[in-house]
Amino acid sequence: MIEQWLTGPRGRGSAPAPRDLVQSVRRAVQLMEIIGSEPGLTVKQMARRLELNPTTAYHLIRTLVYEGYLIRDDLGNYTMGPAVSDRFRDLARALRGPDSVTLALRRAVVESGYSHYLAKIVGGRVTITAVVEGPYSPWLEELVAGFDDGAHATALGKALLGLLEPHRRERYLKESGMRAFTDATLIDPAALEADLAAGRKRGMQIETGQYRPGVACGAVPVIAEGELDQLAVVGSALPIRDFMHSAKQLRDRLQATARVLAPLLSGAVAVAPGSVPLTGPSSNGTDPAAP
Repeated sequence: MIEQWLTGPRGRGSAPAPRDLVQSVRRAVQLMEIIGSEPGLTVKQMARRLELNPTTAYHLIRTLVYEGYLIRDDLGNYTMGPAVSDRFRDLARALRGPDSVTLALRRAVVESGYSHYLAKIVGGRVTITAVVEGPYSPWLEELVAGFDDGAHATALGKALLGLLEPHRRERYLKESGMRAFTDATLIDPAALEADLAAGRKRGMQIETGQYRPGVACGAVPVIAEGELDQLAVVGSALPIRDFMHSAKQLRDRLQATARVLAPLLSGAVAVAPGSVPLTGPSSNGTDPAAP
């Protein structure tokens, strides 16, 4: 099972392309993606983008409108419909797990004032599964339940990647790519490996300005062993200036939260240790979490 998501051609998801791929369903999904990125298109515009016969596009779009996934205005332009937000709520509810998980994250936010995130590997992708925002953290609009990009640039992603065996991590990065989100993003696999090694020694994976300028994040394992879909990490985002003065406290708080979350998510597999010696430099030559 572990190897299946790492090999073979695949679409937007992580599963290999099925032999009985239904093209009409695939085209309907592609239409949704186009409207999501370019709201207000007409049928002809969407048909051109997908290289579809306008009649075929029209039938697909009419079905999506009927089901509530698209809305047509008086000018014949289309936007996302309310059914999309319904499915997002369904997704968020499914990903976050028991209500006790959300309550534990809320407690951590109340105690720290910073946003907290839970992440797992879902369908072979490093994915945020729960979010509770805090008043002192910058708003990161992309980091919502279901976000599955930039594993190499986020502390959450690094914490999960660090739990994979090296050859599996290499395959994941090769498939997903290592695009630069900022000038500080690590886009060289060797540099990332060194960064992950330093994170293991300090007991917390970190990133400072690698995903968003001015923002730092730390993350620690919650469930560190087991099947791929059991692995879980918890992280927190904060302004870099706050992080530089409170990295050790952040690590300790996250490890305490991880101990609370572990039995809620599983209770039967290994969890992150409560205390890890802090040694090893960060990627910029200094380690704000070092004692």
